[in-house]
Order: sequence, then C-alpha cells, then structure tokens
Amino acid sequence: MSTLTYPEVGATRLGPLPDGYNHLHHRAAVGRGRAAFEAAGAAVTEWRMHRAAGAGVNASAPRAADGVTVDVSAGLGPLRITAPCEIVWTAYERDRTGFAYGTRPGHPERGEECFVVELADDGTVWFTVMAFSRPASWYARLAGPLVPVAQRWYARRLGNVLRRTVSAA
Repeated sequence: MSTLTYPEVGATRLGPLPDGYNHLHHRAAVGRGRAAFEAAGAAVTEWRMHRAAGAGVNASAPRAADGVTVDVSAGLGPLRITAPCEIVWTAYERDRTGFAYGTRPGHPERGEECFVVELADDGTVWFTVMAFSRPASWYARLAGPLVPVAQRWYARRLGNVLRRTVSAA
C-alpha cells in the first residue's frame, strides 16, 4: 500500500505534468561524452549530487531503486526541514539515467520530482530536473511564492554541482 501523498504517481516520467500544481523544468549541459554521462548518472543515483549540494540524505538503499525511501533535509539546527520521499521510478538505460521521488506524509509539499541525466547524439550530457508540487504544510503555504523560487534555485545549484562533479571525474 502506497504512502504517497498525491495521486499522479509517475507523471514526471511520462508527462504531461498535472494541472493544479507548480511546475518546474530545469535543463543544463553538465559535460560531454560517455565518461561524463556515467559519472553524472552515478552521482545522481547514489545521492552524491544532493549531498554535495548541501542536502542531508538518509536513504534506505545506497542507490536509487523503485520503493527506496529517502529523507532529504536542509537547514540548520531547529530550522532543519526534513522531506520524506519514496522513489517511484528509475531509469538505468544506455543513454538515460535517473529517478523520481514522490512525497510521503510529513513532506512540506505534495508532488513528484525527477533528476535525469541524458547523453545526446552530439555527445552533450544533459541534466534535467522536472517537478510538480503544491504546499502540504502550513509553513509551505505561508512561504507562498517563495517556494517555487527556492525550487528553481536548488535545481540550478544541482546542475552546477553536477557539472563540477563531472569535470573532476
């Protein structure tokens, strides 16, 4: 029995994103070639990208897989917010690697977010973050229009972290 807090499970994989939510779509080039693709895919699916971006990650497995639970946290001390999630789909394909997690009870939002790395025909490695969400907690509702701004900032930060990770590999 699912404990996810929204009905549109998997919408980030197949699209379109559902109405009634804030939508996020961020895409950034993070490298070139098969080695860069492999390094980026491993960083994304082994939680290293999130950790390097400053998020706390407590996952029930060392790598993204369907059904794995993940608590992502951010902030300091008593201002730390924990966001319980569950992996709802994964992609471990020749030219596409990534996953999506959906919100569980206790998450400040309701919705789904995916993190995908793709190797294009021209050798460019693209990183995409796509999400749909709406407030589930009083403090997310109170933050109002600041939440989508923070989500876009974090997506850009993840892309920059992944670019640095790939260039160091």
